[in-house]
Amino acid sequence: MTPCHAVEIRLTRPADPSELRYVRSSRLAVNADRTRLMAVQRAPSPGTALHLLRRQLGSRLPVDVLSTHYPDQHGQVLLNVALDRTAGRALRRDAAARGQHPGDVLRQHVTISLAREEERRARRLKERLAPLLTDHTPEEVLAGAAALLYGRQGHGSLAAP
Repeated sequence: MTPCHAVEIRLTRPADPSELRYVRSSRLAVNADRTRLMAVQRAPSPGTALHLLRRQLGSRLPVDVLSTHYPDQHGQVLLNVALDRTAGRALRRDAAARGQHPGDVLRQHVTISLAREEERRARRLKERLAPLLTDHTPEEVLAGAAALLYGRQGHGSLAAP
């Protein structure tokens, strides 16, 4: 039996109603703002699942990136990215200059971009927390954050210690 793979589909823009008619006939789940979809694809491997789904969707949806929804045993998520000709040429040129495969160069670029974004978000959080520490103790800030997070899980409010 061929295994099934969960695939997340990110769109370049919200899908319009005519595009969603195709989506519904293909049994894809759509999120509220119509920019992300989920699908289950039968295929021998996750990479093949992404490739098959990309071919099935063709030009019917404004697909940006396909990715496996669950990380593999090494914690990696596979991406399927369709590059325009200019970006593809630039990637191949960069890869040739480095003596690497284009996929490896793209992986490095994505990894660096994700690390930068994570650093930016961490810096922004610290900047927002710093003013709180002028009026509150670290324990109060931590208790307030815990209460907020606990409340978001639908458990009501949590009184600070």
